[in-house]
Amino acid sequence: MDEKKAWREVKYSQKFLNAFRGFYIVAKTTRHLFIHVLSALIVVILGFYFNVSGMQWIALVFAIGFVLVAETFNTAIEIDIDLTSPEYHPYAKDTKDVAAAAVLLSVFVAVIVGLIVFLPKFLYN
Repeated sequence: MDEKKAWREVKYSQKFLNAFRGFYIVAKTTRHLFIHVLSALIVVILGFYFNVSGMQWIALVFAIGFVLVAETFNTAIEIDIDLTSPEYHPYAKDTKDVAAAAVLLSVFVAVIVGLIVFLPKFLYN
């Protein structure tokens, strides 16, 4: 009970530090994060190059964020499964596979958004 209370009484500044520590853990443990960040950088460069509209920027930013958030949740789920089920278990594998599928789905959505925004610009410019 005391530990639960202690978690609730963490100062806001410490909560932010914990969140940044979470970013560090995701960056350290996620093999594909570099690809996601590089892809996001390319999308941003293309967005400036093609001078995309404000609504297109919103769609691109949300698509990028969607992928990064999905990858972050996937990492959290994998860490939790590794802790709670250190030995192989088919349900643990299923949980990890479903979390990975969520990342893949978010990537598919981001690619579709990118095609909607950039394909006309490549074809007609």
